[in-house]
Amino acid sequence: MDLAFLHPLYEHHGPWASVYVDTSRHTEDTPHERHLTAVALARDLDGQGADEATCRAVREALDELRHSSEPNGRALFVHAGEVVLDPPLARPPMSDSAHWAALPHTAPLLELAGEDPVCVVAYIDRRGARFELRGSLGTREAGSVTGRQWPMHRTRSVDWSERHFQLAVENTWEHNAAETAEALAACQEETGADLLALVGDDRERRSVHDKLPGRLREIAVEAPHGTGSRLLDEDVERVRERHVRQRAERELERFLTAREPDAEGHAGAAEGVPALVEAAREHRIEELLIRPDGPDAHREVWIGEDPDQLAVRRTDLRILGEQHSWSARADDALIRSAAATGAAALSVGPAAEATGGQIPAGGLGALLRWA
Repeated sequence: MDLAFLHPLYEHHGPWASVYVDTSRHTEDTPHERHLTAVALARDLDGQGADEATCRAVREALDELRHSSEPNGRALFVHAGEVVLDPPLARPPMSDSAHWAALPHTAPLLELAGEDPVCVVAYIDRRGARFELRGSLGTREAGSVTGRQWPMHRTRSVDWSERHFQLAVENTWEHNAAETAEALAACQEETGADLLALVGDDRERRSVHDKLPGRLREIAVEAPHGTGSRLLDEDVERVRERHVRQRAERELERFLTAREPDAEGHAGAAEGVPALVEAAREHRIEELLIRPDGPDAHREVWIGEDPDQLAVRRTDLRILGEQHSWSARADDALIRSAAATGAAALSVGPAAEATGGQIPAGGLGALLRWA
C-alpha cells in the first residue's frame, strides 16, 4: 500500500478521532440506522475524551452518509473539529468503531483499503471485445474494439475455393485477436488496472491471451464463461482476492528470506517492536509488514512531534532530545514513520496460512533499505 495519501494526517499534531463505518447494508431503515450510528459513535468519542467540536464534526459527517449507496464503508480522520481525510473502503469493517488517540488509527486501512486491485474485464468474440473496469467501488464501461467483420464464419465444404475461404476466416480471427490484445494493453495502461479477466469462448480467450505483451500475460486470467456472458461479481471478487493473497505471499516470502543473516551477519529484514523502532528512526524501512491481529500491533510505544521520533520507552525520547512525548499504538506509530520516508505497508494476514503460520514476530516486521 502506497502511504502517500496519508500525508495530510501527519501535518497536524494530535489528538485524532478515527472512525470506521460500514455502509454495505441497504434497506428501507438504513437512513435511520445510520443516524443512530452517527449519534452512538460521537457519544463514544465523547466518552474517550474527544472535544465537542470533533464529536460534532464526526456526527455531521456520518449523518451525510445516511443516504449513501457506497458498497463498503468509509473511514473518517478528524482533528480539532475538521474532517481531514475520509477515504472510501474497499471492504466493509467488521464493526463500526471510533478511536481517540494521539495518532490517527490508520492500521485498519491496510486490510480495509490497502490492497484494492482493479480489474479490466474483456468480453471477447471474433469481432472484437468490450471492456469493463471492475473494482470494489463498482463497475464502469472502459471502451471497446471492433476488428474486421468479413469473412467471419467457416463452411463445411472441402473444395479448394472453400479451403481458401476458411483460411481467410482464420486470418480474420487472428487479426481481430491481435487488435483486441493491443486495445486491451492500451486500456490497462490508461486505467492502471492490476488484473485482466478474459471472457469468451476458449479459442478466442486463448488467442487474445497469447498476443498480449509478456508483462500483461502474467496478470491475465481466463474466465470460463460463454461468449458475451457477464462475468459475475463473485467471479471478479475471487480473482481480486487471489491477487491480494498472492502478493502478500510473495512479500512474506521475501521477508522470511531476508531475515536470515548473510555471511557477514547482516539481515535485510527486522521484526519485533524494538528493532522496528530503531529502523524507523534511521529511515531504513522499505516496506512495513503488519498482521493486524498480531499481539505487538497495539503495543505501547512513545512518539514525539516528528515521525522519526519514536521509542520503546518514554525516557529514550528524552535521551534523544525530545521534550514532548505521547503514548501511541506501535502499528500506527510505525505507519506514520513509514509514510514520512516513502515506505510502503502491507497486511500479511492473507498470507499467513500459505507460509505455515510463519509471520514476523508479534505480527510486525519490515523489509529494510539496508542492513
